[in-house]
Parts: sequence; C-alpha cells; structure tokens
Amino acid sequence: MLYSQGHYKMVYRKANLLLDKPDLDFSMMPKFYKSLSLFQLSQNEYWLKHHSEALNEARELFLEVKNSNDGSKIFNAHINELIFLKSDMMSWIDDLMLQENTTKATQVQTSILGLFDKIPSLERGNESKDNEAVKDSPLTNKKRNEVVAYAKKQIGVPYVWAGVDPSGFDCSGFTGYVMKKINKSIPRRAVDQEHASVKVKRKNAQMGDLIFFDNGSGVSHVGIILSEKGAPLKMIHASSSKGVIITDLETSEYWLQRIYSFGTFIE
Repeated sequence: MLYSQGHYKMVYRKANLLLDKPDLDFSMMPKFYKSLSLFQLSQNEYWLKHHSEALNEARELFLEVKNSNDGSKIFNAHINELIFLKSDMMSWIDDLMLQENTTKATQVQTSILGLFDKIPSLERGNESKDNEAVKDSPLTNKKRNEVVAYAKKQIGVPYVWAGVDPSGFDCSGFTGYVMKKINKSIPRRAVDQEHASVKVKRKNAQMGDLIFFDNGSGVSHVGIILSEKGAPLKMIHASSSKGVIITDLETSEYWLQRIYSFGTFIE
C-alpha cells in the first residue's frame, strides 16, 4: 500500500527494518520492496548523489528475489507494480537522453539490463478512438482559454525533475499544475495522464487538449496544445533543456515523428 501511494522513502526504511529481523530471513518480500523503492528513489538526483550505490544494490536485490524459489510467485503477484516500475525506468532513461546525459542514461540502462525482459509494457492507447461525448460549448471554450492563458504565464519556468510548481516543472508536473486551474486533478505521470484522458483524434485536437509523445519505450512526454482545431500544431510544454516553452510541432522533426496520441480532460 505504501509503495503504491508513492511513499518510497518510508518503504525503503521499513524494508531495512524488516531485513534486520532474524525471524524474517526466509522472506523475500522485504528485499523485493527494498529493490523497488531503491529504483524509484534513485530517480531523484539529490538522493542518488548521497546513495551512489543505490542502483547497483537495487539490481542485486532484484536478481536475488527473481532467482529465489518464490521469485515467480512474487513477480506474478505484484506484476502491476513491476509493469509501472519498468515504465518509470524507461521514462527516466528517455528524459536523460533528452538532457543529453548519456553517461547517466547508460548507467541506468546497465542497472536494469535483463531485469524486465519478461515484464509486459504498459498497454498503448488508441489514438483513433474519439469520444463523441466531448462537445464544444461556451463553457468548454472558456475552460480551454483559461488553460492556455494560465499555461503561458508559466513560460520561462525552469525544468526540474519531478517538479510540480512554478519553482520548476517536469513535463507532466506542468500539465497537472495547469489543469488544476480548471479544478481538474489528473494523474502525476505522463503515461498515466494518457491512459486517463478522453482520447481525441488528431484532426479534432485543439487548444487545451494534451498531446503525448513516445520515444520508443512508451509515453514519456506530454504538452498542451495551443492551436485551434485543424490549424498547424503548436504546444506549450516543459522541455528538459529549456524549461516551459512554446514549440511549433510542424517545424520540429524531432517532436513530429514522436507524436503518440491526443487526449483531453476538458468537459
């Protein structure tokens, strides 16, 4: 429960306490959750700086559990946690590559090499599915204008990994923050925002809708559309290299070829 709620430091501490109890030497569960929490905590640059061996330890514990007599049983019982961990790690690698931090990206890739080969990836969405219940109205148009205006006020805010406020945003922290302007609470991660959104066909996407990108390992980036329906696509997003900026997608080969889907939370 604590792990699924994102309390990774608490999970890490509790796992260590349990591992110090001799009567639990037979159980793999504390090692399993210590491994998962280490992988999650390592994505925090400050935390990893003070725990430089965390990724190596996470890998060793993961393999110990995987190769144990109960490994298959534990993995099958916690498959959803493993699916989301795989997605998180791949998204982290994508972010590092976007930041041109190839040394760290290679380190992370090495730490998970072979660990998730038999773990399914998150199911991909369906871009062609358009929810006809989403209709334009004076109210929805007002919300769209509010979203765009509020998003533009954040231009220049720097990129900060896991940032969720104007002191610094990552891509999904930015979209989540802006959507709160219209009293809409959305999932934290880009991949979960994509899953939770009402899917919109590309031809119907318009300002205030979200646009999702896939770098080859699943949804890893999200932005907010600024253009009117049918107009050349423009988005505002938290770029890992420049912070919150406006990007013309029609002139950006990098982003244009990575478009995955469109979705909306405006109703």
